[in-house]
Amino acid sequence: MKKVLIITYYWIPSGGAGVQRWVKFTKYLRDFGWEPIIYTPKNPEFPSIDHSFEKDIYSDIQIIKTPIWEPYNIYRNLTGKKNESINAGFISENKKQGWKEKLSIWIRGNFLIPDPRRFWIRPSVRYLTEYLQANPVDAVITTGPPHSMHLIGLGLKKNFPTLLWIADFRDPWTNIDFYKDLNLTWFADKMHHRLETKVVRAADCVLVVSQGMKDEFELMKPKQLQVITNGYDESDVQNIAIELDNKFSISHIGTLNAARNPKTVWKVLSEICAENPDFKNDLRIQLVGKVDFSVVEDIQQFNLKNQLLKIDYLSHSEAIAKQNASQVLLLLINQSDNAKSILTGKFYEYLAAKRPILAVGPTDGDVAQVLFETSAGKIVDFSDEKATKSAIMGFYNQFKTNSLNVQSNSVDRFSRRNLTKDLANLLDSL
Repeated sequence: MKKVLIITYYWIPSGGAGVQRWVKFTKYLRDFGWEPIIYTPKNPEFPSIDHSFEKDIYSDIQIIKTPIWEPYNIYRNLTGKKNESINAGFISENKKQGWKEKLSIWIRGNFLIPDPRRFWIRPSVRYLTEYLQANPVDAVITTGPPHSMHLIGLGLKKNFPTLLWIADFRDPWTNIDFYKDLNLTWFADKMHHRLETKVVRAADCVLVVSQGMKDEFELMKPKQLQVITNGYDESDVQNIAIELDNKFSISHIGTLNAARNPKTVWKVLSEICAENPDFKNDLRIQLVGKVDFSVVEDIQQFNLKNQLLKIDYLSHSEAIAKQNASQVLLLLINQSDNAKSILTGKFYEYLAAKRPILAVGPTDGDVAQVLFETSAGKIVDFSDEKATKSAIMGFYNQFKTNSLNVQSNSVDRFSRRNLTKDLANLLDSL
């Protein structure tokens, strides 16, 4: 088999969205003639732990681990969070940011460029240079964020100019939703953009997850640019005995930060509850995963505390069962400059669940296009109260008549196996 070295920070037993894309690619790559070799840190800082992905990986796949030093203990000592895990995406679960948190974010953005994993770049380039001299591979793939992984790829490309290198961007770099929250100086902003452009132009191929991202990255003039979306694994959703919730459950599965807080949804739900006692009794808002303090605060201010069920974390398999049992799945797009191009990994598992999706975001973005193609749900704009109320009441009236279903057409093109075939074909062509 041809060999591909995959450089990733997130790996089993990491939980969350960052690990799934390459665990699932790794699961199926052998079926298409490619042997994956994983390079990942020995002692990483994961936001959560999830052992349910272990079933997806062959026991004899080679996994190389080397130590990493990260400055998170300094951050914990500074902020007094000595025993807390570090949340991704600027999630603050218990309180609003104080000056210590804001100072830490400023240091992270301006001195830890491109991210706190930067101290692993040079040791990894040294180690992998020796490894590749003794164990040649046919291709190298780096996946970010964290985008330090791409700088490892950049270093290897300098040492092995003919080595095929694919840089996979699961999320943007300088156009990511929280980039503005880093409070960058002019110099730091310039450094981030310079490194991003350097990576994009040096890689033999840049991989992105949506058409909108492709349009953005084309401006940096990569050698080759391809879209391979995220998806769902058929084996995760097969043979699941599901009994739908008795309540009119509106469920959000995954991280919910302040930039995705759907205040219009909470306001509309509160108004309908005031107008319709039956709706109030039937409603259950389910939030599964890390939730920013501001989201819970807003739900309480709109008098929806009694309708809220908050579950801090479920394993991947448990989360799939929860979303398959939900009456409506809530998909929230970040209210940011790149909102039109955001296609979250969770979206595809929502599609596989074949439950109605209520999406909140740009009605002319990538999510809206997929919803239109699949007939899997409805999308409303961030502040459109009238459309939001119409969509929710439409779903509720169907719920009351036991007819709440969707068609979910042409979803199989997003299966992990089919997407891995696309990846293998791309590797072969390169």
